[in-house]
Formats: sequence, C-alpha cells, structure tokens
Amino acid sequence: MWFWLSIIALLCWSGSDLFSKLGCREPDDKLAHLKMVMAVGLVMGLHAAYEIFIGGTEISWRIIWVYLPVSLLYILSMTIGYVGLRYIELSISTPICNASGALVAVVYFLTGDMDSIAALAAVVLVCLGVIGLGVVESREDEQLRAARQEASNYKYAKSWLALALPIAYCLLDAAGTYADSLVLRTLNEDSANCAYELTFLLAGAASFVYVVLIRRDRLVPKAELPKYVGAVFETGGQLAYIYAIADERHVMYAAPIISAYCVVSMLWSRLFLKEKLSSRHYLMILLVVIGIVILGILDV
Repeated sequence: MWFWLSIIALLCWSGSDLFSKLGCREPDDKLAHLKMVMAVGLVMGLHAAYEIFIGGTEISWRIIWVYLPVSLLYILSMTIGYVGLRYIELSISTPICNASGALVAVVYFLTGDMDSIAALAAVVLVCLGVIGLGVVESREDEQLRAARQEASNYKYAKSWLALALPIAYCLLDAAGTYADSLVLRTLNEDSANCAYELTFLLAGAASFVYVVLIRRDRLVPKAELPKYVGAVFETGGQLAYIYAIADERHVMYAAPIISAYCVVSMLWSRLFLKEKLSSRHYLMILLVVIGIVILGILDV
C-alpha cells in the first residue's frame, strides 16, 4: 500500500508545483508566498475540520505540541519554496527541492538502516546533479539565458538566491521527513496530519493578518485562484504522503519515490509554462531523476 500512496502523493504534489508556480511567479507581488500560505492554510484547515468533526479523528493540544517541530519544518520549507518560485524556473527548482528524499535515504544509510551499494550510487547521482545544476546556472551565458526564457515570457535573473532558496527547502524538507518518520512511531497518522493542518491554518491566519490587515495588500480573485487549486493538490498529496511515510520499513524508499514528482513537474513546466532548458540543464536534471528513480525501485 505504501507504494501506491507514494504514487498518489507524487501526482498530487506535481499538480501543486504547477499551480503554486502560476500563483507565485509574478516578480512584482512581493507577498505572493504569504498569500500561498494563506491558501494552503485555509484548505488544510477545512480538511482538518472535516476529519475531526465528521471523521472522528482524535486531536488534542498534546498531539499538536508533539508534532509541532515537524509541522514547523514543513511549513518553513514550503514558504521558502514559494519565495523561490519568483527567482527560478520550476523545471530547475523542483529537482533541487526534491533531492530531499535522497538526503533522507542518506541518513538511513549512514545509520545502518539501509545497506545497499545501489542506494549509495543513486545518492551520488542525485548530489552530482544538484551540484551540476548550480554550476550550469552560475556559468550560463546571459544571451542564452534570455533566449531560452523568451517562450515563457518570464525573465529570471542569475543570482545566488535563485539556487539558495530551493537548496534551503531541500534541507528543511529532508529534516522534516526524517523527523516525521520518528514521530509517527508514537502518533496516529490521522491525528498527526490534523495537527499539521491546524498548524498550517494558524500560519495562514497569521499571514492574512500581515498581508491584508497590516500591509493592506489587495487579493485579486483571478490571481489567487491558482494558489487555491495548488492548495487542494497540496492537501491531497500531504494526506497520501503521511500514510506512506508512516510505513517505517519502507520510508527510505517511499521518500525518494515521492520526491520523483519533480519528473512530472518538469513535464507540466514544459507543457504549460513553456520553460525551455539547455542540454546541460537537462543532463543535470537527468542525473537527479535517475538517482531518485533508482532509490525508489530498490524495494519495489
């Protein structure tokens, strides 16, 4: 069951990637990332209410408190990821972000929970791809950059921030995934997911106070719609993800499989965002994808 849950999370989160990008890519909207947090917080809050009042899921302040470190790691990583969508193409950022699954596999390998040369080789491929993307991005000629970005009608400047943000997401998300697998040994999956969703609801409410009441920023329905569609996909993916990760025996395989949603995200970015990459970008992305896929099939 963990495998199919991982596939569902993969598909949902690739949809979240696309619509989050559509909702956060406007360079003039400096608060788009907080508006995205508002959207996800609202949708997750509604789902939590359904689970608690209709589904009968147990929730308490103790559960919320125990799961709080995991919730904060995930929420912080996602917020950083939303900021990064203004600075870099989705097809470049998503493989870097989703190397987090490989990092989780590294932790399990180093702690002796995974003893596989193939897994180690796959992790090396992922790391080489991530580092290679950084090198390619930093050395790319400006004229070539402008030419490949022309079709998407969105220009991204070369900067250390463009790569630092998805890398920060990767590290925080990996820490959250590993912590998740430990906490779920003592918490029920439904209760843990509700705790996370309620914490995200609080983060969304705080963002609303800052964006709407303090900064007096306008919420334009047409601009906000993609954020809420992305939030629905994000919530669905999170529900499948937490059940997949709860299978302790397979977490080192489920995490990389779920991380492979970057492959589908790249397809969406190519089809709908018209993002074009150089052959060197594709080569580095291919290394990341191969590494993630190898990790994912080791126990299938």
